[in-house]
Amino acid sequence: MEPVVVEEFFGGPGPEDLLNAAAAIAQALRQFAATEAQAAAGLTACLPRAGEPGPISDIRRGKAVALAAAEAASRAALLLEAADLLAPGGTAAEIATALGNATRRAGLAPGVLVPLLRAAALSLPTDDAAARIAASVRVQELANLLA
Repeated sequence: MEPVVVEEFFGGPGPEDLLNAAAAIAQALRQFAATEAQAAAGLTACLPRAGEPGPISDIRRGKAVALAAAEAASRAALLLEAADLLAPGGTAAEIATALGNATRRAGLAPGVLVPLLRAAALSLPTDDAAARIAASVRVQELANLLA
């Protein structure tokens, strides 16, 4: 009787698993982007319009709120771009390069996406264990390349 090679059956995430993971991570990033966009809209609603008194009358507080709203909107745009870059799949090096370029265009360091990618991998709305493992593997590869 021949011995069974375990690697034949358990060789790690396959190509389909990586594609499923990429799609799930992209969906989670889109949900994060929606949250950031809602925060930006809520903060913007607090700002007074031209000539109207608003809930924030102090100019310094108004500037702080406007800056927070702009940063939330920028993060939302970056998360949407990251989702679009991750969804089709590809090698970790290709994706990391594209993500790095996107963060630099936004005026941020590439490492700023690492915690968001990790959170996305942890929040996958699937019971597909192979996709979850593939997502964790892919995010760790990206984190190493972006850091």
